[in-house]
Amino acid sequence: MRAARGFTLVEVMVALAIFSLVMLATVTGFRTLGNTAATIDRMTDRIDEVRSVSAFLRDALENSVVGAVSGGGDALGFGGNSANAPPSAFFRVAEDSLEWRAKILFGEAYGGSHFLRLARRGENLVLQWQDPRGSNQPENWQDAAYREVLDDLEVFEVWTRLDRNAPWLRENTERELPSHVKLVIKAGGRYWPDLIMPVQR
Repeated sequence: MRAARGFTLVEVMVALAIFSLVMLATVTGFRTLGNTAATIDRMTDRIDEVRSVSAFLRDALENSVVGAVSGGGDALGFGGNSANAPPSAFFRVAEDSLEWRAKILFGEAYGGSHFLRLARRGENLVLQWQDPRGSNQPENWQDAAYREVLDDLEVFEVWTRLDRNAPWLRENTERELPSHVKLVIKAGGRYWPDLIMPVQR
C-alpha cells in the first residue's frame, strides 16, 4: 500500500504567497473603489453647491430693482436720495461685499423688494437682507438678518465692468452702473468657476 503524499513546505509557502497577493489586490481594489466613490461624492456636492449658489445669485441680480439712479458714498454705489423720486435702484460694490436691491421671495408667500448684501464674514460667505421700509439706502448691516452661503471661504473678490467689451475692474473709478459682475471665490481649497452675472439696468 502506498503512503498518502502531502504538500511540501515549499508548496505551502508558494500557495500562501499567492493567496496573500490575491487578498492584497482585492483589498486594494475595494479601498480604491471606496476612495473614488468618496471623491465623486465630494465633487458632486461641490458642483451642486456651485450650481445652487450661482442660480440664486443670478436670479437675485436679474430681479434687481430698476428705477431712478443716483450716486453717493465712498464705494461704488447707486441709490435714490430724494423722497419724491420714483422707486430707486441700489447697487454698491466694496472690497469684500456686493450690495443691491432686488425683488425676492422668502418661501412661497413672503417676499418683495429687499436690500441684499453678499459679504465675507470671517471664513464664511453670508447673504444678508433688509426690508427697505420706504428708504432708498440700507441701514447698518451689523444687525441685519443673514444666512450662511459658504463655509471654509479663502478668497472672495468682486469685479465689475461697464460693458461687455470693457476690462474687469476691482474699483470702478468712473462710478457708473456696471453691466456685469464677476465673483471670484475660493472655498475648501478650490477655486470656483468665475461667476459672471449681468446687472439689471
